[in-house]
Amino acid sequence: MGALTSSPALSPELGIRYLPDETPRPMLPCRLDGTNRAYPARLRTTPAVAARRLFILAGTAAITAAGAVEMYDVLKVGGVTVLEGMVFGLFLVLLAWIAFSFVSSVAGFFVLLRGRPDVLPINSHGPLPGITGRTAMLLPTYNEDQHHLMARLRAMYESVGETGQAPLFDWFLLSDTTDPDIWIAEELAFLELQRNCGSGHLYYRHRSDNTARKSGNIAEWVRRFGGAYDYMIILDADSLMSGETIVRLAGAMEANPQAALIQTLPIVVNARTLISRLQQFSGRLYGPLIAAGNAWWHASEGNYWGHNAIIRVQAFAQEAGLPELRGRKPFGGHILSHDFVEAALMRRAGWGIFMAPDLGGSFEEVPPSLLDFAARDRRWCQGNLQHLAVLPAQGLHWVSRLHLLTGIGSYLTAPLWLLFLLLGILISLQAYFVKPEYFPKGFSLFPTWPAQDPVLAAWVFAATMGLLIVPKLLAYLVLLTRRAERQAFGGGFRVLLAVVAESLLAALIAPSMMIFQSTAVAEILLGRDAGWQVQRRSDGRITRDEVYRKFTVPTLCGLAMAASAYAVSLPLLLWMSPVIIGLVCAIPIGLITSTAPRMARLFATPEDNRAPALLQRARELASLDRIESRAALIELRQNPALLGPHMQSLEAPPRKSGQIDIDLAIARAKIEQSDDFEEAVSSLSAREILAVLKHRHALEQVMRMPRATASADV
Repeated sequence: MGALTSSPALSPELGIRYLPDETPRPMLPCRLDGTNRAYPARLRTTPAVAARRLFILAGTAAITAAGAVEMYDVLKVGGVTVLEGMVFGLFLVLLAWIAFSFVSSVAGFFVLLRGRPDVLPINSHGPLPGITGRTAMLLPTYNEDQHHLMARLRAMYESVGETGQAPLFDWFLLSDTTDPDIWIAEELAFLELQRNCGSGHLYYRHRSDNTARKSGNIAEWVRRFGGAYDYMIILDADSLMSGETIVRLAGAMEANPQAALIQTLPIVVNARTLISRLQQFSGRLYGPLIAAGNAWWHASEGNYWGHNAIIRVQAFAQEAGLPELRGRKPFGGHILSHDFVEAALMRRAGWGIFMAPDLGGSFEEVPPSLLDFAARDRRWCQGNLQHLAVLPAQGLHWVSRLHLLTGIGSYLTAPLWLLFLLLGILISLQAYFVKPEYFPKGFSLFPTWPAQDPVLAAWVFAATMGLLIVPKLLAYLVLLTRRAERQAFGGGFRVLLAVVAESLLAALIAPSMMIFQSTAVAEILLGRDAGWQVQRRSDGRITRDEVYRKFTVPTLCGLAMAASAYAVSLPLLLWMSPVIIGLVCAIPIGLITSTAPRMARLFATPEDNRAPALLQRARELASLDRIESRAALIELRQNPALLGPHMQSLEAPPRKSGQIDIDLAIARAKIEQSDDFEEAVSSLSAREILAVLKHRHALEQVMRMPRATASADV
């Protein structure tokens, strides 16, 4: 190797700091077999809240009982067989699930009509509150597009500045990025952000160890910097929150010292493809109704969705340290769906978990294709099934346990629906192909006819579908009472057409998602871990080959169902046609929904037609020319202004830890064997470059290497 030479690139720019001085706050893993602390609960259920919960549970039970009576009348005609008994049991479970959501939506309807939420009311239109506490804005990121990330961050930063209370807010970009080129591009874009906004309240930290993923990222920040802050607002990489909303959340925390967390209702924006437009429209129209109903009876036992929420740092540090679950992945290890558990643990200690569904200015994005939805669902499915190990935890509030059960049920219902359909087909095939025994052994004056009541069955089916459709109509009725919002949607008639179209498209999409979710549950039960994949955002693209490959299983399932139903009778085929059509046409549906056809404009929302200032600013910043960066090591070699802060941000490696970093060891060996910088860079793999970027001495070594003869930096 050539002789090492000094380089001006190694001179750090001392004027730029990535992080403030550390102010540690202890945060230890909690115990699931006992509470961390023994002080009594600070919040108690009022009679009014108890009555609301009784209404929800009694209404669910009443609807389920009525459905059970009718379904039994359908099946009892010829006596209930074993298979019919299984269908009856599945029907009760699925009907109870639908009824529970229906009753909560009805409650939300009346709450919205009244227009006066009484659960932690936050004035969303009056003067901004004066606040004194310090708030940290935490934006975890993992291999995201740094250009759009910084555009959103800058738009929020400027929006808070417009409130006049910016000095009370510090912004932390907490990177878990593992791609070396994206890491350096993040740092380059962040330095540009600091130059544009000032570096006083903007900080960047790259974590060398990605233990526990997002929850570990937040916990590590709390332990290092949490002592300096009263509150923290957790964001996702696709989050946007207006300055007014942020200040009002901080004011609500100060006005309610019993509150540990306040969750906003994020509105989906920037949807481009048909499937994301459908999600954006349904979330915008139906979401407030569902959220209002939930907030009405959840009260101080609300839930946490992992982002766009403000959290009291003291409560989080004391109570929300997540334990590592026993056993191997996918059920053991670090908890993936950490948010539900963190909310339950803080409520266990007496803190209030609230939702503010009426507070606007909170936005997010959704995946751009059905395959991306399925990939995200796969990860969420594993995380929610892990909650089976959390359910027995001592001291949890029963509503918190209900949240955990709801999360589990949201994925188990898919295989239950599939099993329900398959058993129905099996019963029909059995009745058609197996010769019935009309006169059983022993004395009998009358034959036993294997039959069901088809007319009553149709009524039961219609009533069940009504429980799914009526909440959508209730949300539409609420919209009709709000003139300004109705006009922002494009008018009542247009919204009605969109509701009908959304319902039909959702019915076509649901069978494929049922297959994907059932497959995910099966994979998890077989021990397959989901890993940690990068999520495609609104401008993601999928190939035809990917669609053909991934939608083959749903298509084959649809063909098998169609053949089985047709083998029995044409009426049965027609009866099952909604499910069969969705499955057989899974491939074209997957292709169409991942594009932006003209009909997607039908699902425009107020944020599309009259974009708030924050969205306009974020889109404007995203449309600017992006900062192009080169390969990681080349960029650092060429850019001393970037290399200096990067060097400063690196932590000293532990001495004699007893563990050898294999990637670093191989990288240093390759560097030793290389004659020049270009040869070293070309010989290193992505994992080895990442190891070098984390290690000060190895990075200094490669930066000081001579250039190849007659070469120039690219």
